[in-house]
Amino acid sequence: MTTKFRPAAARGTADYGWLKANYSFSFSGYHDPANVHFGALRVLNDDRVAGGGGFPTHPHDNMEIVTIPLHGALQHKDSTGGAGIIKAGDVQVMSAGTGVQHSEFNASPTDEVNLLQLWVFPKKRNIAPRYDQKTFDPAQRKNRWQTLVSPEEQTGALWINQDAVFSMGNADAGQSLTYTNTFNGNGVYLFVIDGDVTINGQAMTRRDALEINGTDSFTVEAATAAQLLAVEVPMSL
Repeated sequence: MTTKFRPAAARGTADYGWLKANYSFSFSGYHDPANVHFGALRVLNDDRVAGGGGFPTHPHDNMEIVTIPLHGALQHKDSTGGAGIIKAGDVQVMSAGTGVQHSEFNASPTDEVNLLQLWVFPKKRNIAPRYDQKTFDPAQRKNRWQTLVSPEEQTGALWINQDAVFSMGNADAGQSLTYTNTFNGNGVYLFVIDGDVTINGQAMTRRDALEINGTDSFTVEAATAAQLLAVEVPMSL
């Protein structure tokens, strides 16, 4: 098992007034040649969008884009005809495929929305663009992992065009959560949304991350109540 600690304070940042962003990987004006991606995971942005703010229509292609609101609501529209509002408890997946235009705006004119947006390199290129979203019951991740995104449709998770699995877990203080890979040889990017945990002797707190590879299983020890996101991805592109 090999790990690399990515403290929250080391992330790239940007402040556009209407948008306050934290970049886990090189993005926009933040560039670190030693931190461009983790396997197939290319982007993990922690965005806070002010009321009325948003991203006007812009293009994407050949990328799997997963959006997870943490609080507030985000309004979405894309050129496939997909449109709607996602809020805390929802997850959205968009396969950009051959090309898609979309926009994302805070659904509230006054209240901030905080979201995580993650980009994953696709398994197959140039597929037809697609969009899906689903509401997940957070009670189903209490002291366990809840699968949100997976290429295996029978899991009840949203489908993704990659051998990647997104899971969230809410651990009570003093509890342990063991994660086991769905795909042998994948790595896991473990992101602490909130709380204090230890993994393999590494203490972590709010918005810290740990790159984990060389193992198909690891255990998270929660020192306080913790909210966790595990992103399992292939390590080769």
